[in-house]
Amino acid sequence: MILDGATGTELNRRGVNTGLPLWSANALLTDEGSHVLQEIHEDYLRAGADIITTNTFRTHVRALAPSGNAHRALELTRRAVDIARAAIANVPSERTRYVAGSISTLEDCYRPDLVPPDDELRAEHSERVHHLLESGVDVFLVETINSIREASIIAKLAVITGTPVIVSFVCGRDGRILSGESLTDAARELLPLGVSALGVNCGPTPNLARPLEELKSACPPNFPLIAYGNIGYADEAVGWVNTDAEKPEAYCAHASKWPARIVGGCCGTTPAHIAELSKMLRGSTSL
Repeated sequence: MILDGATGTELNRRGVNTGLPLWSANALLTDEGSHVLQEIHEDYLRAGADIITTNTFRTHVRALAPSGNAHRALELTRRAVDIARAAIANVPSERTRYVAGSISTLEDCYRPDLVPPDDELRAEHSERVHHLLESGVDVFLVETINSIREASIIAKLAVITGTPVIVSFVCGRDGRILSGESLTDAARELLPLGVSALGVNCGPTPNLARPLEELKSACPPNFPLIAYGNIGYADEAVGWVNTDAEKPEAYCAHASKWPARIVGGCCGTTPAHIAELSKMLRGSTSL
């Protein structure tokens, strides 16, 4: 299956403010931003994506609080899901498409030292899970997670809803989760919980093969893995700066080696990258 590509960096590329602290959630505050967001979703669908990721990476209370929008968490989450649904409705296809509700870390995804205490994780992620469930997502995409502890708490809360749960970690160059833990240990912890897929994302594209091979070895045969890498770098002012370090063809050269059944793109990738993935995996694309 093909996952879509980046949302936040694509919003930035198309002129929508993605400055911190709201980053991609800025798009949900205006009609213009929401319109661009829907266009991005539609472009990914035309490129061949089977799964559209909701723009909910930063629509939880903790992320919205610094801007004074904490009380709008459910409203903005629902708006993000509705926009994804509208995009699917606008791009007919014989293939079934799915809306994946994005759930990120409560704090900075690159700072495992900031992971809150368990009681805070349970309370706040429980709210996020129910906001997405109430909004009507097809699957939970627990992404860019930097510790087994936070991943496990989210997975437990999400799995009990009966909705499929995908968990994806962010790793360092050494192939370990940013917390320093191994993906083998992550698989050992999460597989018994009933997650539907495991994987890695938001790392430099050339670095994803190593952790994916470890996950493959740690999981049962044919257990679904997910992979989506990035092609840029973070910036405190705008959130992300695009680079041309990885052209679609180069990205797909790496992706072709990943032992993953769900493949997409993370920060910096565009509909062109997803179209090239579709071409590589299916031999065609509608973009």
